Amino acid sequence: MAKLTDSEGEARETQTWLQFALACNYISEEQSNNLNSQYNQIIGMLVSMINQSEMWCTFSPENKSGKNF
Repeated sequence: MAKLTDSEGEARETQTWLQFALACNYISEEQSNNLNSQYNQIIGMLVSMINQSEMWCTFSPENKSGKNF
């Protein structure tokens, strides 16, 4: 799960950089909106995976903490 939360953070950071790129006129507003929309979808999928992790994470009996290593 740690990798999923890392991925979510990276995607949100990318959205911040997209705002800077738009503000500096490196990309158009249309490009910014398109990319932000795509990143919102990616973030939504990551959050959904995080929230439903018990459905696909396997936990070994030795690892009662629920952390995957």
